[in-house]
Amino acid sequence: MLTTHPSPFTLDQIGTGTARFPSGVPIPTHTDQMVDPYFKSKMPKEHQVDCLLFWPQSPGTYPGLVLLHDRWGLTGQMKDLGARLACEGYMVVLPNLYGRLGGMVTANDDVAAALLERQNDTQVLTDINSCCEYLNTRIITKKNIHGVVGYGMGGSYALSFACQRKRLRAAVSYYGKMLSSHEPLNDLFAPVLYHHAGKDPLVTQNDVEQLRRASAEYAKRVEIHLYPEASYAFCNEMKPSVYNLESSTLAWERTASFLKSCFQGT
Repeated sequence: MLTTHPSPFTLDQIGTGTARFPSGVPIPTHTDQMVDPYFKSKMPKEHQVDCLLFWPQSPGTYPGLVLLHDRWGLTGQMKDLGARLACEGYMVVLPNLYGRLGGMVTANDDVAAALLERQNDTQVLTDINSCCEYLNTRIITKKNIHGVVGYGMGGSYALSFACQRKRLRAAVSYYGKMLSSHEPLNDLFAPVLYHHAGKDPLVTQNDVEQLRRASAEYAKRVEIHLYPEASYAFCNEMKPSVYNLESSTLAWERTASFLKSCFQGT
């Protein structure tokens, strides 16, 4: 994917790391660990969320983003996206949403579909919320100044999560499935950007129009962009049969601009 606007940071200015923390309970701080001599030897009761981290290494504090992967798992393409989002000036957490399924990664569409079917959405949304809470423990991250960006399966979770976490500042969904009911939009506080692949058989133009009408009814800020010639996963370079450079580049530019506007002044 090509970027036409200048990013604040370059890839060689981005730090990377890993994190592991419990889901659905308070995130242990460094102080908690220091005062508990048994911390390292304890067997945690809760599911542990495994994540990759990306952040600008220049001194300062940054808004946080949770990047949500597609049905193929935490692939190299998603890692590249995590680094590129960090170049835009964000602390990025990329959780393995298949942690309860062994952290699977696959290039096979049938295997990916089977993994998607086995997902427990409630548990995954709890994991995503814990990612936001983890960001609040990081010194370089601005407290409760968070957004989510999701692709495909992750885009579906981004829409759902935006209707659950009131302190969220932005949500971007790339060709995610629509909400089964539009009533949750009443609880939507964050602005939403939705990228619609015109040739996506799972999300029709009628589905998108219903989302547009519902957002207007509930007076919510939902921006929708249509890419008429694009198929599902059109941003995924690892899927040459559907990858669309022009649409992907345009969607990235719109995403970067949208996020900047949402975090302006924070």
